[in-house]
Amino acid sequence: MVWQQVYNPFDNMLLSTLVAAIPVVVMLLGLGVFHLKAHVAAAAGLASALLIAIVAFGMPAGMATRAALLGGLTGLLPIGWIVLNIIFLHQLTEQNGSFKVLQDSIAGITQDRRLQLLLIAFAFGAFFEGAAGFGTPVAVTAAILIGLGFSPLAASGLSLIANTAPVAYGALGTPVITLAKVHGYDLMAVSGMIGRQLPFFSLLVPFWLIWAFAGRKAMMEIWPAILVTGLSFAIPQYLVSNFIGPELVDVIAAMVSMTCLVGFLRVWQPKKLWTSVSLKGHEQDGGVALPPQKPQVHPRSAVIKAWTPWVILTVFVFAWGLPVTKTWLNGIFAPKFAIEGLHKLVQKVAPVVPTPHNEAAEYVFNLLSSTGTGILLSAIVGGLLMGYGIPALVRTFFKTVWLVRTSLLTIVLMLALGTLTRYSGLDTTLGLAFAGTGVLYPFFGTLMGWLGVALTGSDTASNVLFGGMQKVAAEQLGLNPNLMGAANSSGGVMGKMIDAQSIVVASTATRWFNHEGDILRYVFFHSIALACLVGIFVTLQAYVPPFTWLVH
Repeated sequence: MVWQQVYNPFDNMLLSTLVAAIPVVVMLLGLGVFHLKAHVAAAAGLASALLIAIVAFGMPAGMATRAALLGGLTGLLPIGWIVLNIIFLHQLTEQNGSFKVLQDSIAGITQDRRLQLLLIAFAFGAFFEGAAGFGTPVAVTAAILIGLGFSPLAASGLSLIANTAPVAYGALGTPVITLAKVHGYDLMAVSGMIGRQLPFFSLLVPFWLIWAFAGRKAMMEIWPAILVTGLSFAIPQYLVSNFIGPELVDVIAAMVSMTCLVGFLRVWQPKKLWTSVSLKGHEQDGGVALPPQKPQVHPRSAVIKAWTPWVILTVFVFAWGLPVTKTWLNGIFAPKFAIEGLHKLVQKVAPVVPTPHNEAAEYVFNLLSSTGTGILLSAIVGGLLMGYGIPALVRTFFKTVWLVRTSLLTIVLMLALGTLTRYSGLDTTLGLAFAGTGVLYPFFGTLMGWLGVALTGSDTASNVLFGGMQKVAAEQLGLNPNLMGAANSSGGVMGKMIDAQSIVVASTATRWFNHEGDILRYVFFHSIALACLVGIFVTLQAYVPPFTWLVH
């Protein structure tokens, strides 16, 4: 029997919106205010979501339970699988000492912590976002930063802030391609529109990142390097997105940015060396590491050997991100399971979609094509080259499973919560509250994208969720639909730093377990402030020349 979603069960949009927000509020309060462990806060949020979906929104209990189950499975694969295997690789490099050599080689480029952040968190992270997405960049960069001596809060929070501007074109353009395919946008038009919004923030975010870490004065001491990093990313981001397409935007922009920054640092270094490993004003944020000593100089062969596992990782992640690779591997093994009792039985209705649409509920066990499998294979190859035998690799892998067991549980619970809100219509009720803001819609429509990513953990999922609503609302208000479709994605990237999935990935990568609330409290201001700036920019694009020229 088909169940139609109900978006205003109380015939009072304000009350319905407040009730729909309860599960998210419960989880955020649990993490940020009551300092609950992440899996406990996620379980509380999931329990409240089940209760509200069934009792208040009328979703059949069996459907609600199956929706949560589908989300939990998605939490294990692909998200948890990525986290597990990147930590496995990091464990291998730490145990044999090669990570220390890698640290020294990065410090050889620059010992300044601010510049290390630009290189690792922003530029290197953007490459992994472009190649793989889905938590990979935060897992990789946070693990490297903690190994370099950054405090847990700095490594976690700053990796999350840095992983914003590239997100819209992550995983070889998946969010943009999905937005166009699902909701009928012209792919090049919406890709180009995003590419006329985000480059301004690609230039801003590196400045914001260093300000968040070291303060305004310390930021200004290295402004030339920040400008080089941001410009060398923003310009290719604009050019590729507007004239080539969305697939390789981040990969090309990140490679150009890394090359330009390293080249610039060969001829320029700051007068004053910044050696703090903690966030300014948070000197006790985990109590790690002393200020760095002068890096040891290693033979070139040792440096090459230390970097080899990470180069292998980069190659495998990029290869696994290619559509041709995914298609081939899925052709070998990728069984699809329809979730009986849920598949095609939940119906979205107006005003979210023009005509009633039955939602698919299928779980694809795409183990071979999952990015996490590419990471696992790169870890095995890298481990063998580092001198590990098969028994040692197996022992380390299962030690890693035990190490991240609670984090995997948390990811499962949080994805269950996010998926339940989608199928029950709770998230759509929240989105409709933004859609009724009239002339202010360009601002609040942007925040709708932010909310979508904060709830689902994915710019792709947010575009699927709200992309159609953005198009309908824009047409009703006489706005360019591509502007608001792009705003959904551009605003969404700023929600990436506060989505529960990303926070758990960051805490796991830094092994700062049970401190997810600390990370959330730190990044929340940065997330909402940057999202509001994107909203203001989109509003200017909608109404105010010369910004309106960027729309056409």
